[in-house]
Amino acid sequence: MDHQTGTESKPLIVGILAGLLTVLTVFQAADLPSRLGYSYYTEQFLALVLGLSLALVFLTKPARKQDRSGAPLDWLLALAGLGLGLYVALAYPGLVSRAMSLPADALITGAALFLLVLEGLRRTVGWTLVIVVAVIVGYGLIGHLVPGVLQTRQVAPERMAVYLAFDPNGLLGLTLNVAATVVVAFVLFGQLLLRSGGAEFFNDIAMATMGRQRGGAAKISIVASGLFGSISGVVVSNIVATGVVTIRLMVQSGFRRTTAAAVEAVASTGGQIAPPVMGAVAFLMADILQKPYSEIVVAAIVPALLYYVALFAQADLQAAKQQIRPLDTEDIPATRAVLGKGWVFILPFAAIVAALFWFNQRAETAALWGGAMALGIGLTTGYGATRMKPRELWNAAQETGFSIVDIIMISAAAGFIIGVLNVTGLGFAATFALVGLGKGSLLTLLLISAVVCLVLGMGMPTVGVYLLLAVLIAPSLVQSGVEPIAAHLFIFYLGMMSMVTPPIGIGAFFAAAIAKAPPMATAWESMRFGWTAYIVPFLFVFSPALLLIGEPMEIALAVVTAVLGVYAISAAFVGWLHGPTGALRRVLTGLAGVALLLPPGVGGDRTLWINAAGFVALALLWRLGRAELARAPHPENGH
Repeated sequence: MDHQTGTESKPLIVGILAGLLTVLTVFQAADLPSRLGYSYYTEQFLALVLGLSLALVFLTKPARKQDRSGAPLDWLLALAGLGLGLYVALAYPGLVSRAMSLPADALITGAALFLLVLEGLRRTVGWTLVIVVAVIVGYGLIGHLVPGVLQTRQVAPERMAVYLAFDPNGLLGLTLNVAATVVVAFVLFGQLLLRSGGAEFFNDIAMATMGRQRGGAAKISIVASGLFGSISGVVVSNIVATGVVTIRLMVQSGFRRTTAAAVEAVASTGGQIAPPVMGAVAFLMADILQKPYSEIVVAAIVPALLYYVALFAQADLQAAKQQIRPLDTEDIPATRAVLGKGWVFILPFAAIVAALFWFNQRAETAALWGGAMALGIGLTTGYGATRMKPRELWNAAQETGFSIVDIIMISAAAGFIIGVLNVTGLGFAATFALVGLGKGSLLTLLLISAVVCLVLGMGMPTVGVYLLLAVLIAPSLVQSGVEPIAAHLFIFYLGMMSMVTPPIGIGAFFAAAIAKAPPMATAWESMRFGWTAYIVPFLFVFSPALLLIGEPMEIALAVVTAVLGVYAISAAFVGWLHGPTGALRRVLTGLAGVALLLPPGVGGDRTLWINAAGFVALALLWRLGRAELARAPHPENGH
């Protein structure tokens, strides 16, 4: 199978820069320079990464969509970005030692890097984030003139430029470092797993386990896309990799094109909330919160379960409603044969888990262990007819470099924002103002934060969205008393759902293009399939039991009632519970689901009684549906 994704059609120098970017970050993640006796500032490494990334952006992303990349101006900007990155990497120790005196070379370099990053950001993710950065930096310069709670310290423009460019709390700080090590390592791992046959294995195991069920094509999409999405961390790439097969299967089996596209978009998006890898965000969250990776993964289990229960239930009930039958038996591979050929793909994940939990390695090192195992599998056994050729390692490095530049630009922008928040005191002022905007109501603050997360996340990669929101929104939630893990998972979920939320649901639009379905209709249907990601974050903020925090009995009760509630609401959305529900029964089923979904701690002692009432109502509606089915049998494909 040909895994090339266009790297060979790009100019040679562009491919070299992309591959060099990946190789450089792998050396850093593996700590090779220090093992060889070289010592340097982390900021020097980050400056080199930024320079390579800027060059790649200007050479691969045209200034306007209708233009072709590679115009003379693009080459000039690419040389400027690469040259400045190299200069800072080489001169950083001297620049830092002279920074307080604001030398001319530091001022010019800082201002030029700021402008180049903004232009690179515009080319990769559009104007929205550019405007956000410009407004925050501009406010940092005039905030001392603003009366009230949003007043900031006065910072001169020249000091601001030097601080943002060279201080460890600015451009060359935590967010860029995480992107240039952890994220790159996991993107490379995903590339190696894909090229070694991992995507085919995931697809085949999904077909073998789900193909014999009603609506099996949709369930195959959910399982395959969820598995691969957890690794890749890039929603659009995941949709393209798995959707070209799964969407066609769903349409052929009888699902509407918008439904097929929506299922694929939501399943691919949700892979990033599925432990253990979570598209690398789990590792970023652990770094930012200074908590063990295991705590993040454990907390994410139940919300991910509820997300996929809702998606799976709606796909199943939609298949029952439309009488969509299983796949033809001859199209379904034997489970034993699939596992016989593909069991080795367990090993890369085992390597990651062993590195993290038994050998206490850093997240990026663990990803390299997994990548090395995937490379070994690809070169020796592969999967079926898929086996890597040695040259594909370089192709994987190139594709990783191309894939990561968007996140590098977003991380650089987040560095600017962090720098302004720190040097001016705007971070404290903004948190205080946002908490005050909630006027003591946590629900109001959460609603405001949810809207901000959805708006800021539109059109951006999820990892970049999380890094940005962790700086802008999470501190105000923590300040208001929200459990830190709950606050960060809240912003992660809502930011992630911007990928399928109108008006700029990039993931839904890509899936719609593959399915030849209306983009906006697909995005609205995606919201319905992924509804839990909009609601459950509010619930686990008020009830940490859904994050497996609390007493065992309370956790068990919260999980069981939540699963039943999610199923009931999903049935109400579809309008099917052992047969068509009709308007009244549909409303009653939805209300029963809401009553069950209410977690302990939200309504005090009354919650248990509300849950019980919801359970009784759902049971009665279930029995009523079965009784009607017995009186007037309706084909449910054997279920």
